[in-house]
Order: sequence, then C-alpha cells, then structure tokens
Amino acid sequence: MEETQMDEITQPENTMKLQTLAIGGVLGALVGIAAAYLLTRRAEQQGSQLSITPRKGVQLGVLLAGLLRSILSLGED
Repeated sequence: MEETQMDEITQPENTMKLQTLAIGGVLGALVGIAAAYLLTRRAEQQGSQLSITPRKGVQLGVLLAGLLRSILSLGED
C-alpha cells in the first residue's frame, strides 16, 4: 500500500521535472539559433567574416554565468 502512495507522490514531481527540462531545452535551442542568426546576419551586412575573439568569448562566458546565477536565484526569497 505504501508503494502506491509513494508512486502517486513522485509521479507529479517527475512530470513537472520533465516538462521543465523540455521547455528549457526548447527555449535554449531557440535562443541559441536566434543568436547565431543575428551574428551571421550582422557579419553579412558589414561584408565581413564572422569572428569571435578570445576576449569576446570570455566576455560572453562571464555574461552567461551571470545569467545562470540569476536564474538559479529566482526561487530564493
């Protein structure tokens, strides 16, 4: 009897986790595609080749780390 109750409790939690992961994955992919599109479009408009310097790469990494930290702190109040 206890196993049935435990399954009923964990089922909604697992469903919520799967939905959250799926939505986050799709949104992340869409944002990544949009960013790549904008970068390539800007390079084409400027008539130059797309190049990201190590400095720009580090700046982007720090920016993304800050964004992830902000997302993680959303649940803390």
